[in-house]
Amino acid sequence: MIDTAWKQILLSLEKSLTPSLYTVWIKPLQGRVDGARLTLTAPNEFVANWVRDRLLRVIRESAAEVMGEDPRITIKVGAKKNVTRKPRSTRRKQVKSTQVPQHLGLPLEQGPRPLKAPNWRFSFDDFVVGPSNELACAASKTIGQTAFNSDHLFLSSGPGLGKTHLLQSVGQHLCKSAHRKNLRVACLSSEEFATRMVLAFKSRQIDQFKAQFREGLDVLLLEDVHFFQGKEKMQEELLGTMTALRERGCKVVLTSSFMPKEFKGVDDRLVSRFCSGFMAHINRPDMETRLRIVREKARKLQVDVPVAVSELLAERITTDIRQLESCLNNLVLKARLLNRAVTMNLAWEVLENYAIQNSTPDFPHIIEFICKSYSLSEEELKSKSRKRQVVLARNTAFLLARKHTDLSLKAIGERLNRRHSTVLKGITKLEREISMQTPLGRQIENTTQRLTP
Repeated sequence: MIDTAWKQILLSLEKSLTPSLYTVWIKPLQGRVDGARLTLTAPNEFVANWVRDRLLRVIRESAAEVMGEDPRITIKVGAKKNVTRKPRSTRRKQVKSTQVPQHLGLPLEQGPRPLKAPNWRFSFDDFVVGPSNELACAASKTIGQTAFNSDHLFLSSGPGLGKTHLLQSVGQHLCKSAHRKNLRVACLSSEEFATRMVLAFKSRQIDQFKAQFREGLDVLLLEDVHFFQGKEKMQEELLGTMTALRERGCKVVLTSSFMPKEFKGVDDRLVSRFCSGFMAHINRPDMETRLRIVREKARKLQVDVPVAVSELLAERITTDIRQLESCLNNLVLKARLLNRAVTMNLAWEVLENYAIQNSTPDFPHIIEFICKSYSLSEEELKSKSRKRQVVLARNTAFLLARKHTDLSLKAIGERLNRRHSTVLKGITKLEREISMQTPLGRQIENTTQRLTP
């Protein structure tokens, strides 16, 4: 019988992770909670190492929510089952007849997996509207109405500013307001779309894949479409999918960290298709919006946060709503674990783990910070060096300049003697490492959070 606490942790992880990550890496695990210890058993060493390197942090956070304290986590590999050996000739025939390609060390599924019903984590009810996002929010709310003269919506913003929140809200709203039952909705990342396509090719089920996305959907919600840069075959399939959906009058909502005009290595026809719908960019929120976000989050957490503490958080974390909410979550959790009230002193302690900002840093300050963090001179940073440390520092500078300044990708590249495409590629690579919570991603996240004006 499945451990009750582990079952609750699984539910939390299912909400936190993408469906592909949860299905491939979390579902094969067996969990057991004993006091403050969580023991995870993986089916093999490959899965154990992958989870240990990339998902341990998110597992720890979900476990802490359920267990009420920071758990000690052990990951081990389950004992191999004894298998009765068959005669050699029989085994050889059987291997030949049942052999399948391998993907990520796991057996390849035969044909496209069914699209799971989306698990909506966000709604319009808990989205705080301000000058920075009111256009994107209005467009998202009205895409299902006849007054909105487009079936396609393209949302763009930096990380942590609400793209995913609005995407999920659109899906939930369309499902609730649909005139018929069982509206067919797919909500997934571009990387998952690409993985499904590759699996379909390898299993010779590409026709089924096309039918699944072109004919079997009423709504497609696709995140991070800049992932398709430089991937020609996948771009062709996405273009065909979007064209088929448009001809059928289906709704399509796309998100990206960049506007279509900033893409590099994307077919002009696909860029044109991205631009054919309504496009809305989400900017950094102002102080008033950030304050209302803190208050709304505190209300949902059912905790009394003093006005001075709310103002402190809103003043110090200015460019990433996800960080702002995470900071408040950690503050409330720490207060509860220590059985203390939420105070200014406690808030300052928690803020030490986050980016402290009195004002938005400019480009020269970012370069100074990067050079100091990576022990490089400005000349080395701008040089043609391809040393790993220099490339990592340069990409981090691209990411911070994009996040904290209004400079275009071209302008950022020119200041560091690089092309627009190099800047775009560097930012995309680091964002992916951070979102996957790889060891490198956590290192980058820790570095960027130390930036101060």
